[in-house]
Amino acid sequence: MNQAVRIMSVLAPCVLLMACSGNSPSTAPTPSAPPPSPPTQGSSAPPSSAPATQPSGPAPATEFNPPGDIPDNQVFVDYRAPGSSVHIKVPEGWPRRSQGGVTIFTDHENSIAIQVLPMPAAPTPTSARQSEVPGLQQSVSKFALQRVSSIHRQGGTAVLVTYLLDSTPNQVTGKVVRDAAERYEFWHAGQEAVLTLTGPKGADNVDPWRLVSDSLRWG
Repeated sequence: MNQAVRIMSVLAPCVLLMACSGNSPSTAPTPSAPPPSPPTQGSSAPPSSAPATQPSGPAPATEFNPPGDIPDNQVFVDYRAPGSSVHIKVPEGWPRRSQGGVTIFTDHENSIAIQVLPMPAAPTPTSARQSEVPGLQQSVSKFALQRVSSIHRQGGTAVLVTYLLDSTPNQVTGKVVRDAAERYEFWHAGQEAVLTLTGPKGADNVDPWRLVSDSLRWG
């Protein structure tokens, strides 16, 4: 086989391949992407938008006190009930007023009331049920007795009356709050100190109320 024939035998398959490829498209068509789905109702971002980038590091803590909760950083100061030797701790800065021999400290939905009066004998849970509870039923809005018990505090043993009541309507909004009250009756040397702590039902004031009730002392 001469040189020309050998070259033609080598090129023949290539020519045939080129001829075949010339009868078909050079590249296969790229399938078109499906149309974007319409946004669902209530969605504010288009479907094609990139996902929001999450901030790096932990999220900052949010400090929030529900209505009626006394802040953990509240400062308490000593107060002596007028005309007596009774001392208690009260929140600094709370407005104070006197009404019928009772001194009342208030802040938003909370109140602390202290009254000292002569009493020949120490109160008991029985005497409180017989005399104090009926008086509260008459004077307190929507009074609901929870419990009458004897309890020990740093200032001595006291009778504790817990109950629910409706607050006085707000002068601006007319809003009435369902309150929970703790009424402590301490006794010493012919005197009774009545300490009443009131705040919205469900408020987390266990620690500050314990601090105030533990602070009562004579002299």
